[in-house]
Amino acid sequence: MTTEHTQQPEQQSGHTRRRFLAGASAGGVALALGAAGGAVAAASGKRVAVLGGGVSGLSAAHELAERGYAVTVYEYYDTLGGKARSMPFPGTAAGGRADLPAEHGFRFFPGFYRNLPDTMRRIPFPGNANGVHDNLRSGTEALFARAAGRPDLHFPLRRLTTPPAPGDLTPSWIRDQLLSVLDLGTRLPAHEAAYFADRLLVHLTSCEARRQDQWEKTSWWDFIRAEEMSEEYQTLLGIGQTRNLVATRAEVASTRTVGRIIIEALLLWGLLGRGMDGDADVDRVLNAPTSEAWIDPWETHLRSLGVEFVLGTEVKEIQYEGGRVSGVRVSARDGGQDRTVTSDHYISALPVEHARLTWGSALRAADPQLGRCDALQTDWMVGVMFYLRTPTPVVNGHINCLDSPWSVTAVGQAQFWDGRDFARDYGDGRAHDCLSAIVSEWDKPGILYGKTARECTREEVVAELWAQLKDGLNDSGKTTLTDEDRLGWFMDPAVTGLGGGDPQNREQLLIHPTGTLYNRPTARTKVPGFYVAGDYVRTDVDLATMEGANESARLAVNALLDADNSDAERCEIQELFRPPEMEPLKRIDEVRYRLGLPNTFDLG
Repeated sequence: MTTEHTQQPEQQSGHTRRRFLAGASAGGVALALGAAGGAVAAASGKRVAVLGGGVSGLSAAHELAERGYAVTVYEYYDTLGGKARSMPFPGTAAGGRADLPAEHGFRFFPGFYRNLPDTMRRIPFPGNANGVHDNLRSGTEALFARAAGRPDLHFPLRRLTTPPAPGDLTPSWIRDQLLSVLDLGTRLPAHEAAYFADRLLVHLTSCEARRQDQWEKTSWWDFIRAEEMSEEYQTLLGIGQTRNLVATRAEVASTRTVGRIIIEALLLWGLLGRGMDGDADVDRVLNAPTSEAWIDPWETHLRSLGVEFVLGTEVKEIQYEGGRVSGVRVSARDGGQDRTVTSDHYISALPVEHARLTWGSALRAADPQLGRCDALQTDWMVGVMFYLRTPTPVVNGHINCLDSPWSVTAVGQAQFWDGRDFARDYGDGRAHDCLSAIVSEWDKPGILYGKTARECTREEVVAELWAQLKDGLNDSGKTTLTDEDRLGWFMDPAVTGLGGGDPQNREQLLIHPTGTLYNRPTARTKVPGFYVAGDYVRTDVDLATMEGANESARLAVNALLDADNSDAERCEIQELFRPPEMEPLKRIDEVRYRLGLPNTFDLG
C-alpha cells in the first residue's frame, strides 16, 4: 500500500467468495441444506423472477424459496447486497491478507428493527445458534461532536435500568425525561427545551388520521418552530435529527416520518426497551464487514434452497401485454444483446430511481400508483472509509458531527469486529482501524474550499471531509485524528463525475419530504403476477431503511401467495411498537381531529 491510497474502480472479474467463509463447517451447512432446499423448490412448479439482489430482493427470495418457489434473482452488480454490501479495496492486500474492506456507508441496525432480525436468525452461520443475527454487536453510546472547542455531548444508549411500570408511563413522565436529556450539556434555553418536549407530546398522542393528513403535510422544521428558535435548537433538534440521520432536510422532512421513527421508535421507545428486537439495545452494528458477517452467508443459504442468481445483469424493461407482464427485457451490464426472461410471477426489487425507468406507459396505465413514484425523491448519502495506523474507536457507537456543514456521521469499526484482527486480516498489515464516515449534505459549502461536495473533485471531498471530522473530534483538550495516522481512503464507487459538470450517484437514498407517503406504492399492484418491493414501498416502518426493504419484501410475497391461493404460511409482519398507554389519548385526539380541533397538548 502506498502512502496515500485513492479509490479505484470496483473490479469486475466476477463473483468471488471471501476467504473467511471458506471453512469446512460453512461448506457442510451449505451441502446439508442444499439437497433439501432444491427438492422443495422443484416441487412447487411455480417460478418467480426477482429483479434486484439488494436487501429487499434477497428477502423476497428467502421467503419464497422457503415456501417451495423456484426463484431467480437478476442483479446489476457482480456481487449481492445492494447498498448493504461491503466491497474490497482492490490492490491493497498483501501477505495472504484480504483487501482492505470498504462499503457504501456504515450499516446500522437499530433495536426497533424486528422483521430484518427475524430473517437474519434464519441465515445459518458456523458456530452461531441464531445465525447471522448473533453477529450483531451493541453500540453503548453516541457522540454528538461539536466544533470550535465546544464540549461534546455523550449519550449512553443502554436501556434504562429502571424503566417505568406500564401504568406510570404518562405524558408528564415522558416530558420530564425529555427535559432531563435536553439539559445534558446543551445550550438550549429552558423555554425552548420545554417547547420541544411539548411538541413531542403532541405527536405521541396524535391519532393516525392526524398523522397521515396534518403531520404528513407539515415539515419537521415548522412543527418544532425551528425558524423562531436559537441556532442551538435548530442544529440539535432540527438538522441533527434529520439531515445527519436520513439525508433529508428538516425544512421539508415530513413530521410524521421524523417524529414516528427517529424520535419515538429509535430514541424514546428504544431507551425504554419497548417494542424492540428481544433484548436489543438502541444501536447495533455487525462484528465484521457486512458481506462477511451477513450477505455472503445469506447467498450461501439461498443457493442451498435452490435460488439461482444471474449477476452482472441490467433490467431494461418490464414488458406488459394482454393485461399482464409478458416478460422482462434484460442484458449484460457491460453490453451485449438484449434478451427476454419469463416467469410465473415477477417482483421488482430495484431501488425506485432505477425501477421506475423499467416501467413503460402501458404498465403505468394498468396501475396508476406506479406513475406516482415519479414524484418520490432521492438524495446522496455517501460513504468514505479512512484507514488508520492506530486503533481509533473514538466512541463505542456512532459519531454525529452536529456542526459540520456536510452533516457528517461516522463510526470506528474495528472496535466491534471481535472476530477479526484488522492488521492481521486486511491490507498489508499497517492499517489497524477503519473510520467509516458518511456525507449527507452535498449542497452546502465546506470549511476547507468553500465549495459544495458536488462541486469538489474526489480528492477535495476526502480532504474536506477529513477536515470536518478533525474540526468536530479534535479540540483544545484532545487530538483524536492526525494526518500522520491516516494511511489511505476509499470512496463509494457509485459516485462518478465529481469535479466535472455532471456528477452522478448510482446508489441514492429515498428521502421523505412532506407528502411522500401519498406517492409510495403498495407491494401489491393491479397487474396480475407483478409486485414491487424496496425501501420506497409503503410499509409500517415508513423510513427508507433495510428494515423497510425487508418488510416490503414480506408484503410482496404475501400478495403473491394470495394470488396463487397458496396454503403456505404467510410472512409475519411485525409493526412498530404502539404504547397502549397512549391509546386513550389517541382516541380522544381522533374525536378532536374529526371536529377540526387541535391535539390536546397542542398549544400552538
